[in-house]
This record gives sequence, structure tokens and C-alpha cells, in this order.
Amino acid sequence: MDRLKNTVRPYAWGSTTAIPHLLGVEPTGEPQAEMWMGAHPGAPSRTARGPLTEVIDAAPERELGDRTVAKFGPRLPFLLKILAAGAPLSLQVHPDLHQAREGYEDEERRGIPVDAGHRNYKDANHKPELICALTEFDGLCGFRDPSQAADLLAGLDIDSLKPYVDLLHAHPEEAALREVLTAVLSADPGQMAETVHETAAACERLGGAYAPYADIAHHYPGDPGVIAAMLLNHVRLQPGEALFLGAGVPHAYLNGLGVEIMANSDNVLRCGLTPKHVDIPELLRIVRFEAGDPGVLRPEASPDGEEVYETPIDEFRLSRYVLPEGSAAHDLTRATPQILLCTAGSVQAGEHPLRPGASVFVPAGEKAQVSGAGTVFRATVVA
Repeated sequence: MDRLKNTVRPYAWGSTTAIPHLLGVEPTGEPQAEMWMGAHPGAPSRTARGPLTEVIDAAPERELGDRTVAKFGPRLPFLLKILAAGAPLSLQVHPDLHQAREGYEDEERRGIPVDAGHRNYKDANHKPELICALTEFDGLCGFRDPSQAADLLAGLDIDSLKPYVDLLHAHPEEAALREVLTAVLSADPGQMAETVHETAAACERLGGAYAPYADIAHHYPGDPGVIAAMLLNHVRLQPGEALFLGAGVPHAYLNGLGVEIMANSDNVLRCGLTPKHVDIPELLRIVRFEAGDPGVLRPEASPDGEEVYETPIDEFRLSRYVLPEGSAAHDLTRATPQILLCTAGSVQAGEHPLRPGASVFVPAGEKAQVSGAGTVFRATVVA
């Protein structure tokens, strides 16, 4: 197996302290948002054999296994991250596989450069993702019931929000959510900015259920995404709990440290809370206007101690082992590629001692044992 050296991405929303604290190093004072583990071309992990992208390209069947290559092609299908949100991320959705292929081919035909700011589809893949909390973790996930969203907006007692309240009460669920999101994102920017300023002040005054939106508005003053965010479920995960974000589900991470895994894609349609391009017609085509419970996941334990976060897709499978002091070694050998990540304690993965934040890549079929006292996350695929 290969010990990984991983890149930390300094996005502006990142926490200045969470990743350094996990790694046991001094903060630099700069935001440290995500540590990437995998073979994404934007920031591949490095090994003693070279960048992981090159290692896999040189012998995909050996590194990934025949079944993985047959199912997903000659590339690692997932990207594993440690994510540290110190401020809200953009409100966003991801396309399904058909939409991604269709959108990518359309933008290719129109000659839009892949790095253009107004390009929606960087690749032809979908981007389901799972976030598992390492600390208390706040996020937004999926639409509230329209009547609940109406009550939340009505409680602010702001005249410019009353038409949205009426729409949420007057239509069937899908139509209500679609009409209100469309109206919010299409409103006159100056008038919407004034509405958001009033909303921020009211949320600050009322606190309680409104407190998350006061904080969002503090980071994104005047942004229509503040109102859009109030249509969504607010979720607070406890350590070990997770959320699965499927295609078309609007979501945003607000604050906290977690382990994130996703299909290897960069396709994002933004709804707000961002200075970046928002393509309203394409966004409305992708969003699933369905209200419901966000579905907090808790791991399902197996007899060998593996705790699995069950999801409906095959590009990734995330599980963890919580190893008590003096426990026997666990055999993790598997016919698919793996990344093992330590997040607590001190563990041994093969010949590699791992402290929090350290990780290894295990080629398909290579013997893998873990022991020690700590927590190890295991990322692999279903093939």
C-alpha cells in the first residue's frame, strides 16, 4: 500500500483551524477548506511511486482491479476529502448521469471552454456525495414541506416576502417550490437585496430557528440565496452521522468538520450564496422539487466491526472502524481499490503508522490489515 501526501485547498469558506487541529499542526491563519485524497487531476495525491493519477494510468487493472475497470473505466471512481467549513458553501445541486452527459455534450458542441466561468458541466459524470460529521456539523439538505417554509417566512413579518408565503400555500408541492425558487432567483437584484437585508435583521432579532439564516446573511449580504436557503431543511449532524446528497437535491454545508466522499466529478449548478455564475434555466431543469426529510444516516455495523454508510450508488462505499485499545487486527483485503484514512487515535495500516489526517492507498487485492486504537474510514467502490 502507498502512503499518501495530500493537497489542502484554501477556499475562502474554509476554517482556519479545523484541519490544522486534526493534523496536529499550527494554523497558518489562512483558510484550509478541503484535503483531497484520490486521483482527481486537479490535485492528485502523491505517493512514493509518483502522483496517484500516474500510478493508476500506468497499470489500471493492477491498481484498480479488473471489476472496477470493467464497470467504471481506468480511473479511480471516487474522491475522498476532509472538509472544514468555517462559513457557508454555495447553495447547489448536482445533475444525474444522463443530465451530466447531455449537458456536457451540449456545451462541447457550443464550444464553451471547460474553464469558462459560465460553463456548467466540466465533465460527463454525475456527482452524488456523502458527508459524515467528525464534529457537530450544520447543513441544508432538500426542500422543507411548503407549508413549513411558508410559516418560517411568514414569521419574519416582511411585506416583500408575503407573495412567496401565498404561493407556498396556494399550489401543489412541486409547483409551489418551483414558483417560489424561480421568483426569488429572478427578482430585481436591488429589490431582492433590500428584502435580504430586512430578512437578515429579522433573523438576527428572532434567533432560534432563524439563527442559521442570520449567519448565512452575514456571510452573503444581499444574496437571494439567503431566501432560497429558507426553503430547505436545516440539519445538525452529530459526530458519526451522515447525509447522502443525490442528484437534484439542493444543499449547502454551513459549518463543521467532516469526511466527504463523492463521485469523481466537478459538475455543480449553483442556486446562490456565491459570486459565481448562476444559470437559472439550467438550474431549474436539474432541481428536484420534492419536499421531504433529509434522511440522516447512521452506520450499520457488521459482525467484523465494519460500520457501513449505505447509499444507493456504486462509485463509492464509505465505512469506518472504531478500534478500541487492545483490539485484534482487522483484515481489510478487498478486490477493489481502497483509501484508508485515520481520523482519531493511532492506528497501523500494514507497515504505515497513521495519526489523524494520514491516509494510504491500497491497490485492489493487496493485503490490508489495520490495528491499534483509533478510528479509520475506509473508502472503496461497489464492483
